[in-house]
Amino acid sequence: MPGAARTIPRLLAPRLNAALRDSPAVLLHGPRQSGKTTLARTVGEVRGYHYVSFDNDAVLTAAKADPVGFVARLPARSIVDEVQRIPEIFSSLKAEIDRRRIAGRFILTGSANVLLVPRLADSLAGRMEILRLHPLAQSEIAATRPQFIDRLFRGQFKTSLHERLGGELAQRIVAGGYPAALARRAAVRRRAWYRDYVDTQIQRDVRDLSRLRSLDTLPKLIGLVAAYTARLINVADLAAPFELTRQTIHEHITLLERVFLLDRLPSWHSNHMSRLVKRPKLHIGDTGVACALLGLDAARLDADRSTFGPMLETFVLQELKRQASGREDHLAFHHFRDRDDFEVDIVLEDGGARLAGVEVKAAASVKEADLRGLRKLRAAAAKRFVAGVVLYDGEATIAFGDGLFAVPVRTLWE
Repeated sequence: MPGAARTIPRLLAPRLNAALRDSPAVLLHGPRQSGKTTLARTVGEVRGYHYVSFDNDAVLTAAKADPVGFVARLPARSIVDEVQRIPEIFSSLKAEIDRRRIAGRFILTGSANVLLVPRLADSLAGRMEILRLHPLAQSEIAATRPQFIDRLFRGQFKTSLHERLGGELAQRIVAGGYPAALARRAAVRRRAWYRDYVDTQIQRDVRDLSRLRSLDTLPKLIGLVAAYTARLINVADLAAPFELTRQTIHEHITLLERVFLLDRLPSWHSNHMSRLVKRPKLHIGDTGVACALLGLDAARLDADRSTFGPMLETFVLQELKRQASGREDHLAFHHFRDRDDFEVDIVLEDGGARLAGVEVKAAASVKEADLRGLRKLRAAAAKRFVAGVVLYDGEATIAFGDGLFAVPVRTLWE
């Protein structure tokens, strides 16, 4: 839980070390203040890496004036921080790697999602591995080794009892996962940090990425999405409070997604089923950000169950994604819904095309009706389905048979 600042080992560190052993460049991208620079420098220090940052205006100016010469003058192993601020550097990095191709040549960090800018990602295709660093997972904060995803794909949850989290769950949701916010002991100071963080993101990184003359709509839009989290995207609903076209709102959403403030969760679908809803869900990137924008402390969130449920769903999704980032095997995340309103909040799909479902309930008990979406997903996925879990704030891990379980939410990180 929140407290004094400390160095927290990151789940992604082993993957970064492995990538440096065989990739000429590794891009570590993720939101600002998620710990990218700390991780890059921690890993790089023991390997003798030189560090430069484009957050330094003098360095940025020099690189823009002569990107080819700037890259050529970098030491043999270099960390280049915040590369999204000068996109033209990627072609110079490509030329330098081709001139001197050695593993671990560059560690790059970026606060914009280059996968949403194909020309940047493609410019270093075959030369660069891309790793996503999220804000802190609950398992990283608790210094535990997460086992939930392994158990989920094995379909093995032993019957057991756990103490309910109760009000502590709301505290964790409101605290979020950004290290600098968690270092602040007072909840009111954490909320202030999150509000300032969003303002800085919009005024700095979004402005760098966008040709929009006015960014006045974006703070209001991100606040609306905070209240809208875990719902199917409806651009008309999001556009309604603004005098903007649907296309403009769509472009704004994409911008916020590029700086990791928003997260689009695609639908899972099968060619054998025609009645599936294919619209993605929209999630806020971190529940600490969302609660700060909505002015919610833990007590108010806990009391407002209509908000608590969607916020808990987003909290669970982000925890699963953060844990998955440290795994060697790739996991894809989706949601499932059909036109009869059978739904599963989170669908995980591994490289072998096995599926598992996670339904999130903000209740202390589980009813048979809570399993209806998981049963429908199991029927749709057939042999690919391995297990389904209802995560809830209860005490008991219960097996319902046929690979379906009710599991206390705290087992995600304990």
